[in-house]
Amino acid sequence: IEGRDKSAEDDPFAATGIKLGSFVIRPTLEQGLTASSNADSSSEGKPALLSETTLRFNAISDWRENLAVIDGYGTFLKTISGDEVQEARGRVDGTLNVDLDNDLRAIAKLGYEAAPESASSPVVIEGTVEQPVRQTIDGSLALEKDAGKMRFALTGAVEHDIYGDAKLSTGGTLSQKDRDSTLYTATLRSGYEISPAITPFTEVEIGRRVYDLRVDTNGFERSSTRLGVRAGAEVDLGEKLAGEFSAGWLREAIDDDRLPAISGATVNADLRWSPERGTTIGLTGQTIVEGTTTANESGDILYSGRLTGEREIRANLIGNAALGVDWRDYIGSDGHDLTLSAEAGLTWWLNRYAGLTTRARTEKQTSNLEGRDYTAHSIFVGVTLQP
Repeated sequence: IEGRDKSAEDDPFAATGIKLGSFVIRPTLEQGLTASSNADSSSEGKPALLSETTLRFNAISDWRENLAVIDGYGTFLKTISGDEVQEARGRVDGTLNVDLDNDLRAIAKLGYEAAPESASSPVVIEGTVEQPVRQTIDGSLALEKDAGKMRFALTGAVEHDIYGDAKLSTGGTLSQKDRDSTLYTATLRSGYEISPAITPFTEVEIGRRVYDLRVDTNGFERSSTRLGVRAGAEVDLGEKLAGEFSAGWLREAIDDDRLPAISGATVNADLRWSPERGTTIGLTGQTIVEGTTTANESGDILYSGRLTGEREIRANLIGNAALGVDWRDYIGSDGHDLTLSAEAGLTWWLNRYAGLTTRARTEKQTSNLEGRDYTAHSIFVGVTLQP
């Protein structure tokens, strides 16, 4: 009827995306300047003004049955003035969900990541100009089955890490091939649906980490056998609260008898809570075993936790914040690192296609090991574009 008010869009500033075949693709380009007090986040880092470019994209299928999702990002940093930094990093992930017969589901995942190793890495390489680039290729295949209120899942996964050569300040390079390894794991999960809102579960994980070189440059056999157990719960309260959390124990026994096993408690979480419309709180946690080729050392366990929040202040103004904590426990010694971080940002959408973005971040690492303390502050100002 002419003159009748049109209904408002749910989100008038959301990306409409690009239709390509049976996928809808939503890319985002962010370009701006970053001023940092510690450009490479190292104990001897210096200030710099950097150009920062980030391309993010999401592609989701619109198939009648089954679902495919592809997510990725790429970031490029280059110094305009100050400490010389030139860095490129990125990751792409693909997930395919297929419903089979008899309440059986298959979930396949494949990912690739490339990024220079952090200057605060637990593996210290003396006299380098640039940190080696680490490439990770990972994939998994899971089969899930519902039998009444029982839930079963069997997941096989493979992760292969490749380290590039380290460039030395004296000229030449230092090979990092003895750090290349492949982790094979199989995980069996069983759960029982107490109610549609909560499903407790237990997990058993077995695996094998195989290094490309049986003996590293220091004469140690680094390959290991992995065993883990976990107990936790899946939570599903619709849009209000969803995700899972678990706790358990993980052990990697190294083939070389001179090196102690890497073992410790594990804590994992991935929860999303929406106390009201327009507000999302996220909590993630993971436990990672980090190997090393340092003589007479086994490696460490890294505990990482992130608390994030996003708020739609107005239809065209989005605020976000994050708090992070990392605790690295070195096996076979009393060494440890503690890293604390905080970040806050705003995006003001001028229209559906362009917005202004700013964020501030601070990070501080303290360690009882020499030469590992650092503090880094940064501010980013730029524009965000989306089709």
